[in-house]
Amino acid sequence: MWKPLNLTPAEPYRIKVVEPVRLLPRDERLRRIREAHYNVFYLRSRDIYIDLLTDSGTSAMSASQMAALMMGDESYAGAESFYHLLESVREVMGFPYVLPTHQGRGAENVAFRTLLKKGDIVPGNGHFDTTRAHIVDKGGVPLDLPIPEALDPEVMHPFKGNIDLKGLENLLSSREGDRVPLVLMTITNNTYGGHPVSMDNIRRASEIAREYGKLFLMDVARFAENAWLIKERDPAYRDVSIREIVREMMSYADAVLFSAKKDALVNIGGFIALRDKELYERMARFLILHEGFPTYGGLAGRDLEAMAVGLREVLDETYLSWRIGQVRYLWSRLVENGIPVVKPYGGHAVYIDALKFLPHIPQSMFPADTLAAELYVEAGVRGVGLGSLAFAEVDRETGKVRYPKTEYMRLAIPRRVYTNLHMDWVAEGLRRLMERRDEVRGLRLVYPSMDTPLRHFIARLKPVEG
Repeated sequence: MWKPLNLTPAEPYRIKVVEPVRLLPRDERLRRIREAHYNVFYLRSRDIYIDLLTDSGTSAMSASQMAALMMGDESYAGAESFYHLLESVREVMGFPYVLPTHQGRGAENVAFRTLLKKGDIVPGNGHFDTTRAHIVDKGGVPLDLPIPEALDPEVMHPFKGNIDLKGLENLLSSREGDRVPLVLMTITNNTYGGHPVSMDNIRRASEIAREYGKLFLMDVARFAENAWLIKERDPAYRDVSIREIVREMMSYADAVLFSAKKDALVNIGGFIALRDKELYERMARFLILHEGFPTYGGLAGRDLEAMAVGLREVLDETYLSWRIGQVRYLWSRLVENGIPVVKPYGGHAVYIDALKFLPHIPQSMFPADTLAAELYVEAGVRGVGLGSLAFAEVDRETGKVRYPKTEYMRLAIPRRVYTNLHMDWVAEGLRRLMERRDEVRGLRLVYPSMDTPLRHFIARLKPVEG
């Protein structure tokens, strides 16, 4: 077992601005979840005490980032703010070409519209919801190739985010390989527990892709957290700086998609970074149509400035020690309380195994989303279900539902927002909920149908009778 690295004893920042939050009475929380159709996406933020729905766009920006907002150049074309971002990307990641987008799914839309045609297969270590939806939208077929350990929440494997290299090579060497235009590696692996991908796995996947003439594309929304976990868990990188680890990771990719709302510590933004000028120019044509001019890509100049600063700040090892340390702290508290968590801890969230927490509720009754709704009622905490409601697939010919192999509720921790006292409250809420779990009933889907893409965002649910 690896040892944690230099855990910062307290938050490595001082708080200058505070936002009041309130814990509604329990009967009021019960009324709010009913009004929200038992879907936490419909809850109003003012009614939530601790919001762990997502780590995307929820970071607290630093004083330097707030100052950078004032320097935004709002010119339509050729804004200096774009060139500041370009300098940051080249320094941190090493890519010569950058296309800004309004957020990660904007990057996905432009990239997959450029790279995919109907019937193409896109193998990856774990396609998350919008990635999967964008591939399907372009006529493609997303194919998850996780390692076997990723599907067992009890296994303490250090790099459960890895892609199955043998499975990847078997696919590319088969007749189906002609239908594969690219290999997609997501770091960290949000679909299967927020786990990191090892450097060796990134390198080998890149080599296999290039051996078969495929583009090696990486989704690097949480690149710094992945780098820290490589440093922590791979002895070969224990004494290597985060900056060097990041540059090596990026060196294996032909291009990257980036949601800046994670590891650039901003509230909006993203980009595509590339090495090939011809591919950059092809994507730029779609970017102009869907996002904006190539030097702003749907963002204000001030957002480009904050992103440029955040990309550098996130490499700070004191910050990363505290960031991963807070995730580990919540994970450890839940383990102490007997909560069935996914092991080990990952980079941005703690995942609860809903099938073990609510063993009496089948996947057809959405145990992960049931657990999320019940946690709000119990403690005013918002998590999110990542199970059958989000990832089940419907066979178009038979209408049969194929349920995912994992059923998790995710507690995603915003960056620089909460203290460990907040984490203690979350742990206590889950402990109390565990005590009454036999009383919990599952949910049924009222709207929309199960074959609707991204249905979990808009679903309306009701408790199962009886």
